[in-house]
Amino acid sequence: DRISMAENFGESRLQGIVRLARAALLVTGLFELMGAVLFSIRLIPEYGLLKGAWFSVFHSISAFCNAGFDLIGGYRSFTGYSSDPYMLIVMMALIVAGGLGFGVILNLRNTKDLRRLRLHSKLVLTGTIFMILLGMAAFLWIEFENPKTIGNMTVFDKAVNALFQSVTLRTAGFNTIDISGLRDVTLLIGILFMFIGASPSSTGGGIKTTTFAILLVSVRSLLRSRDQVEIFGRTIRHQTVYKSVAILLFSFTFLIVFTILLLMTQTGAFIDILFEAVSALATVGLSTGVTGTLDSIGKILITALMYIGRVGPLTVALALGEVRKVNLRYPTARVTVG
Repeated sequence: DRISMAENFGESRLQGIVRLARAALLVTGLFELMGAVLFSIRLIPEYGLLKGAWFSVFHSISAFCNAGFDLIGGYRSFTGYSSDPYMLIVMMALIVAGGLGFGVILNLRNTKDLRRLRLHSKLVLTGTIFMILLGMAAFLWIEFENPKTIGNMTVFDKAVNALFQSVTLRTAGFNTIDISGLRDVTLLIGILFMFIGASPSSTGGGIKTTTFAILLVSVRSLLRSRDQVEIFGRTIRHQTVYKSVAILLFSFTFLIVFTILLLMTQTGAFIDILFEAVSALATVGLSTGVTGTLDSIGKILITALMYIGRVGPLTVALALGEVRKVNLRYPTARVTVG
């Protein structure tokens, strides 16, 4: 158990793992408590003391844990607060904090100079900021004049809602607009963002931002004809690169297989079915409306995808296969690729 927790926290030593676990529990409690207090400023006047307090606690936990469940009312989610930047900013802060991972939060708490952060933390923070800003820009560009989503909002509300959708697409599952009203190209971009997901040891899913970052810098090293994968003045182990490739391969394989099965057994447009499958695999929870139309087979397939996404595609693949360590080296051979 301690070895597993050490890996999740990004630690190479087993000393102090219980202390780290306590710190993670404390961090979770503090974030969720602050979120509940901030939510209560809006929700208690709207719903009354008891119901407002309950809604505040529930949605704070749901946001920090990237669960996506809400008590506001069915598919509407937070569409009623699309013009309330206060509620959306609080929600986004909780989602991002939960998606960073406990190791990164604790590293930020214990490090005064950001330049001395661990490489893992630097990758997570850089990847998260880049994905959020890129998603916001793409959403604004494509949906700016779409009357079914943000087309009828003020420029400020458009920017806030675009930022919110960029954040929530990566695993949270809340929405302030009608997802079924998104243009196909926006849904495709959303699929890519959901597939990448949040960060390791966080409350989110996806292949993780660090996996995607490792794959990108590996390609960069290849293009520069370098034997080592380097970033931020550090060298990435080859085992980490191999694991990143395996995670991408297994995730993509599971996604393709289950999407084909869903297309064979369910009715709906291809982009909607694919969006539903990726949303399940990345444990996001967003839907264009397909979820309510699933029959028993479709529900089983989506449930299996959610389980695989939460446990981890690589973990599932390793559990299904036989792992043997072979102390044997074969002669090196050249193979032409590409």
